[in-house]
Amino acid sequence: MTADLILPSALAPPACTRAEASIDCGWGSLLFGQTFRDPDRLIEAMRAEGPERRDVAIYVQDPHVVLALAPQEMFLDPSHTFRLRVSDYRPRDRNPAGFHIRPLRVPDDINTVNRLYAARHMVPIRPDFFEGPFTDAGLAVLVAQDDTTEAILGTVMTIDHKIACGDPEHGSSFWCLAVDPQAALPGIGEALVRAAITRLAGQGAVFVDLTVMHDNDQAIALYEKLGFVRVPCFTMKRKNPINERLFTGPLPDADLNPYAGIIVTEARRRGIDVKVTDAEGGFFRLSLGGRSIHCRESLSELTSGVAVSICDDKAVTRRVVAGAGVRVPDQIEAGPREALSAFLSDHGSVVVKPARGEQGRGVAVGLDTLEEVEAAIATARRVCDRVLIERRVEGEDLRLVIIGFRLVAAAIRRPARVTGDGRTPLRELIRLQSRRRAAATGGESTIPLDDETRRCLLAAGFRLDDVPPAGVEIPVRRTANLHTGGTILDVTDEVHPALVGAAIRAARAIDIPVVGIDFMVRSPREPDYVFIEANERPGLANHEPQPTAERFVDLLFPNAIPTVLRQSAAFEAPAG
Repeated sequence: MTADLILPSALAPPACTRAEASIDCGWGSLLFGQTFRDPDRLIEAMRAEGPERRDVAIYVQDPHVVLALAPQEMFLDPSHTFRLRVSDYRPRDRNPAGFHIRPLRVPDDINTVNRLYAARHMVPIRPDFFEGPFTDAGLAVLVAQDDTTEAILGTVMTIDHKIACGDPEHGSSFWCLAVDPQAALPGIGEALVRAAITRLAGQGAVFVDLTVMHDNDQAIALYEKLGFVRVPCFTMKRKNPINERLFTGPLPDADLNPYAGIIVTEARRRGIDVKVTDAEGGFFRLSLGGRSIHCRESLSELTSGVAVSICDDKAVTRRVVAGAGVRVPDQIEAGPREALSAFLSDHGSVVVKPARGEQGRGVAVGLDTLEEVEAAIATARRVCDRVLIERRVEGEDLRLVIIGFRLVAAAIRRPARVTGDGRTPLRELIRLQSRRRAAATGGESTIPLDDETRRCLLAAGFRLDDVPPAGVEIPVRRTANLHTGGTILDVTDEVHPALVGAAIRAARAIDIPVVGIDFMVRSPREPDYVFIEANERPGLANHEPQPTAERFVDLLFPNAIPTVLRQSAAFEAPAG
């Protein structure tokens, strides 16, 4: 529940000294609506929005009038405005450990910041933006950097309104708060907000404003904790493809998971009819013209029952792809103790997994003793009666998404891990990391507190109630499945052609139009690999910003591909 709305009286936007003021933010322009005395002039300024940009008009005095004058072009942004009086702000007693906040470095940080924006569905900053004197316009960008890896974990943009539009009350705002959804360290978002407030206060700002989507409860809770209160100021945007989800209305009245939701959203964007047939299971029917296809997330009627059956049994999958020349690891089915002992002796370290199963359930990695293997077999048999023992292959877990027998996305999947802060027990660190992963994935990714997690901790020399030293990174799982808290790093642009070729051979051998092929690799940039398994229902939402949902809908409805694209010489229709 948000704080009560503060009513206007003394909070009307001031009459700034600059008329029709705006500031270029790189991702679009921020227009100060109160400086436009004529609504037609504001509409005209919004029409100048550049391609692939997202302009925002804030403090619009009469949004109802603007909407009445341009209902097909403009919309009222469904966000709330919050304000913090700098005099009411209380700084934090102690900064969080493991990272620090610093100004953006040009040009070293720009690509990383834009990758964060893409991961958060935000518009990237154009590459040439920082070549100009952007700081003279009152704009600054801060980043959070990992103390150990030096990776950029988050970013925020601050704007001084006195410089930007001549605000006599010296207001300010911050924008584009983005935190890496894969970041393991806690408190990054709050630290960036506090750093933004401190910077703006140091420039003499009297208050700090922000806008936040009305349903972003987690962010609103943070802002209210820091002392922000809601104010009756409105923002407007122009209807364009980037903003489409904000003005096309809600999705079907069904609680779809992210894997179904990303496809349904893309289908609706193209005018394809959507009927949710079972929200809990992720089932929906897409229809366009005389064509209708039933789907369960990325599994559609175009995938045959035979292909599903091949993927369902990991031993069968291995035999089928091996017949196509794809490299596979040595494998046996759980049986006599003597056979298990001999296999373990030959390979030193093994993987135990159910012959049938998904989402990493029942899988144990890196077993070195016969006792561990037998215990893991007993656990795996709770998932499937048949259990496989496989040679463990060291390396990175690479998922390649093949749609229409072409690579659409590739990502390294890494097991869940936490970083100690010297104060918090591992049990709580895991709970906090699990909560962050759930928030970043719509509840799909969580870290179980089970025997496998305890085994991983013991292998690292810890127990659940231990407090690890600050900065120490501790693996808590050995499988990289998203559903058990794993993280994903996109490598589509750098994956080796030999890996792509092997994945496509595997897809053709199974004869499956949409599939996730899993390899163990030394590096995605090298040709060496070993096949692990094939997933007939890969999670397309895990691979943004790659156009997985777009290519899936292309496959299902080729006629829904925009004509200008189909006629392009560079366009290749989905293979089928």
